[in-house]
Amino acid sequence: MDSLQGNLLAGVAIMALSTAALVATRVVRRRILRAIRSREGLPRERQQQVITLIGIATWSVTVLIVTVAVLMLLSTFGIDITPMLAGVGVAGLAISLGAQTLIKDLLGGFFIVMENQYAVGDTIKVGALSGEVERVTLRTTSLRDDNGQLHIIPNGEARIVSNLTKKWSRAVVDLAVAYEEDLDRVFGVLREAAEAFAQDAAWGPLLLEAPQVLGPMSLDDRAVGVRVMVKTGPGRQAEVTRELRKQILATCERHGIAPPYPRREVWVRDWQTGQTGQQQTGRAMPGQEET
Repeated sequence: MDSLQGNLLAGVAIMALSTAALVATRVVRRRILRAIRSREGLPRERQQQVITLIGIATWSVTVLIVTVAVLMLLSTFGIDITPMLAGVGVAGLAISLGAQTLIKDLLGGFFIVMENQYAVGDTIKVGALSGEVERVTLRTTSLRDDNGQLHIIPNGEARIVSNLTKKWSRAVVDLAVAYEEDLDRVFGVLREAAEAFAQDAAWGPLLLEAPQVLGPMSLDDRAVGVRVMVKTGPGRQAEVTRELRKQILATCERHGIAPPYPRREVWVRDWQTGQTGQQQTGRAMPGQEET
């Protein structure tokens, strides 16, 4: 009876110590994260890398504490863990032969962290999925897309990753211009809008270089494609793109640059005379008659 009570007390002590260790791990994690986020002058990329490493370290320590506690409890109640450890080794070998996917995921997570391919807070694209990285472990990456959906991606499947917020981002605005417009005049208006945007007190500080106006980028059946792009800080491309697009549209309206409109050309053949004539139809622009 005394031996049983002693074992129970030892088991309670082990559980209490392991629980205290888990709580201490969480407390230390929160304090370190708070100190990192409040530290000024630390580059954002380095900050995200440290946060990712802390998350992985916390996960690893938690697994270690739980494993050691379970083994100690078994040993305390007289269960010989030596054969169990040997069996675990044999089972681990068998599992390793069949769990190649798991090993691939763990190796992928290891290289993601060591090479700093991406970190918590980065916006990445993996295959057809894109979004903000919320959590990274050695096995999986948690990705939150613009619709709020959380995607759990095994690190072994992340073979080709596009990091959209690595050191800097780029805001790109594509604009379609009607063929009737003078392209030189259009480029001048777009440069005016881009320069005004760069000098804006609210948006200018977010830009890393002067905006560029490029084109023609494409020629389709009804419009010429032109592009305005500019470097921004990491993760700021979405808001910069929206505001830049808004100001470009306002500038084009102010200068009377018409948007492209659908049109159709119909060829009519007179079977008696053999003559062919062209008739153009389409949506009429304001102040114009539809042909």
